[in-house]
Amino acid sequence: MPSPRPIAFVNARLIDPAALSDTRGGLLVDKGVIADVGAGLTAESAPPDAEIIDCRGDVVAPGLIDLLCFVGEPGAEHRETIASASAAAAAGGVTTIVTRPDTSPPVDDPAVVDFIRRRARDDAKVRILPMAAMTKGLHGAEIAEYGLLMEAGAVAFADGPWSLESAQVMRQALRYARDFDALLAPNVADRALSGSGVVGEGALATRLGLGGIPREAETIALERDLRLVALTGARYHAAKIANALSIAAMARAKNDGLNSTCGVTVNHLALNENDIGDYRTFLKLRPPLAAEDERLRLVEALADGTIDVIVSDHDPQDVETKRLPFAEAAAGAIGVETMLSAGLRLVSGGRVGLPRLLRAMTLRPAEILGLPTGRLAIGAPADLIRFDPEAPYVLDPATLHSRCRNTPFDEARLDGKVKLTLVAGSVAHE
Repeated sequence: MPSPRPIAFVNARLIDPAALSDTRGGLLVDKGVIADVGAGLTAESAPPDAEIIDCRGDVVAPGLIDLLCFVGEPGAEHRETIASASAAAAAGGVTTIVTRPDTSPPVDDPAVVDFIRRRARDDAKVRILPMAAMTKGLHGAEIAEYGLLMEAGAVAFADGPWSLESAQVMRQALRYARDFDALLAPNVADRALSGSGVVGEGALATRLGLGGIPREAETIALERDLRLVALTGARYHAAKIANALSIAAMARAKNDGLNSTCGVTVNHLALNENDIGDYRTFLKLRPPLAAEDERLRLVEALADGTIDVIVSDHDPQDVETKRLPFAEAAAGAIGVETMLSAGLRLVSGGRVGLPRLLRAMTLRPAEILGLPTGRLAIGAPADLIRFDPEAPYVLDPATLHSRCRNTPFDEARLDGKVKLTLVAGSVAHE
């Protein structure tokens, strides 16, 4: 329930992703929404019954929205639960997470969507929005019932870690999605071309003696999908891209007026393939980390708007699947709790301004999903965070809220501790 008393944040650094503004002032929360915001709001001008929070120059911004997060319910509760994932999200300033459909059973039936929503209502500290399967059973053959799944509460559709093998099935999925104004948000990776590769193809793969994945495995799948988007007119979001070839393909699609957007993982913005070091399996990701010049191109594409959103790609893996030889270890890393801090590396390095970074984590995902959150505007839901972007800390995995500890930032020096997270005006983390 929202706080019975209004809350006035004063002496704050207000970051508005919609205006890309960075100003000083205050913000008033009342009855779960933003009631006032601006330079004129001070402790003296706040309502007399308001709880006053002196931010002392800390940032107040919309809560983050993570469009790609694995939550183990149903079927993989040993990796993550809605309760643990939402606690991690709240601690990291994430107020909305979109859950992946590759659970057990997969989210291909309205009853499973309803199960996730009911469990979230009982256990979650943040908003949980389920993504449903594009095809029944995630088998890539028969299209799922998009209309019924949307009625149950699904906000987007995807399949597993690979692109649909059949271009004809993908065309049918896009055409069917268009009829319901549904959003398809698949991963883009050609399974056959990726083969048994585990790192990016190139000098690193040769040096480590590991199978390489060519960039084209991602880009060919993406370009096929974009051509089908042009054919069908559907809404399309590439969940994560990781190389310059894919950036160029997305830029052409946007210039051609296609209703297409894309995301990038915070790991691919903050890390490169050299961080893998001596076969560090926590850095085994899908898509694999790229060379430094590719990472910098991703950062540039974020800054110029070609890349729309940043995701955590939160993917908990237990000890048994990570303490293996690199080639045999599972791909994936946790990240919802460290998404903001990892992204702030780009700000401290002078690559991206803080408003632009937060825009990709708040407003743009909200716009893509049609949500009213992600902005500092009167009447908007009071999903808010307060944090000090320059507060340093060393990440201790034991302090994280996720059930698993497979973080690529183990003992890394980070900045940006979240001090307060509100969801609809209620405290989710403090």
